[in-house]
Amino acid sequence: MSAGTGPAERPLAFAPSILASDFLRLGELLSECERGGAERIHVDVMDGLFVPNLSMGLPIVEAVRRGTRLPVEVHLMIERPERYLEDFSRAGGDRLIVHQEATDHLHRAVHQVRELERKVSVALNPATPVGTLDHVIEELDSVLVMTVNPGFGGQKFIASMLPKIRRLRAILDERNPACEVEVDGGIDERTAPLAAEAGATALVAGTSVFAATGGPAGGLARLRSCCAGIAHRASR
Repeated sequence: MSAGTGPAERPLAFAPSILASDFLRLGELLSECERGGAERIHVDVMDGLFVPNLSMGLPIVEAVRRGTRLPVEVHLMIERPERYLEDFSRAGGDRLIVHQEATDHLHRAVHQVRELERKVSVALNPATPVGTLDHVIEELDSVLVMTVNPGFGGQKFIASMLPKIRRLRAILDERNPACEVEVDGGIDERTAPLAAEAGATALVAGTSVFAATGGPAGGLARLRSCCAGIAHRASR
């Protein structure tokens, strides 16, 4: 990835979050996501410290890697993620997402992921300004904007994050147009078009995919339909 090489039109990508899935049927549901046209699978890892919840670890990432041909992105909602980047890379993470707020050494963490030859993303909590990425923004493959406070699935989309998405996209268009803006939290048929119009190029969706009528394929089809015709122009 190099700055200034983004495509003129960028199709919207969808990343189902398995936090909302039925783990007894995980393999089957991953296959349904593939059939539904998902671009990648999103795995949330929580440590009970950085966020007030515990969730999946290395064995689940390994299982997802075995269960799908799609790229796997690992969202590390954990303190000092740099301690485990190599482990999650080895487990099968194709894209590693670290939180700006979780490490005192963001530049070092970003370069660790680069050295592992994985895609690198930084997540921003709702209260974290875009400007905190100023010194790493050219190094990133994506920025994940949280539109809920992280830690639990099924939360309500924070609409005041839409200007933040627009601001981030404008900065990236100047400094790193190939970088994706991914949005995570409360994504459904109402909010997906709002995020896409604001400049999101990838959407993480959990409940609206896995709890949908018709299963993940049906949920993805409805999300894609409600965003039809919305494509961010990454280069001007």
